[in-house]
Amino acid sequence: MRLHVTGACGSGTSTLGRALAMELGAAFIEADDIFWQPSDPPFQIIRPAWQRCALLLTAFARHPASVVSGSVYAWGPEVEDAFDGIVFLYVDTALRVQRLRAREQALYGKVIPEFIEWAAQYDTGPPRGRSLARQRAWLAARSCPVLRLEGDMSTGQRLAHIRQWLQAPGGPRVPARP
Repeated sequence: MRLHVTGACGSGTSTLGRALAMELGAAFIEADDIFWQPSDPPFQIIRPAWQRCALLLTAFARHPASVVSGSVYAWGPEVEDAFDGIVFLYVDTALRVQRLRAREQALYGKVIPEFIEWAAQYDTGPPRGRSLARQRAWLAARSCPVLRLEGDMSTGQRLAHIRQWLQAPGGPRVPARP
């Protein structure tokens, strides 16, 4: 089974994706680790879509049970339609920006204002990359079930909603753990 946790930068996709993968006994895959080629400083070179697609499909072959966090928007239909379910996270801009500033400071020892400015435009639509309108349109085009979790919730609260969704009629089918 493959699940995708997506939303704006700072909405908690990585935190929830890791926790969900652990709970399900699935592999955790961070889309940004595939989207960006290794570089110093990081996040400078975007992999071509065909290469991202190939890398993620290889990961799926190695890990049939997986949770992918981040965004696979515009990676190609082979990847975008490969999920049994998608969890979409939305939290307001102020909270996301606060989280991003703290994360960037903790990970890199500094905050890059251009990144924060780009991420803060999610609701209104930055010129490139993720936006609320693009993600909603992308989600509407998916054939698998989508769970939308809006507002500031703890990881435990989000997992509780996902557990209910996984057990509900019309939710994604999760094989029983051995």
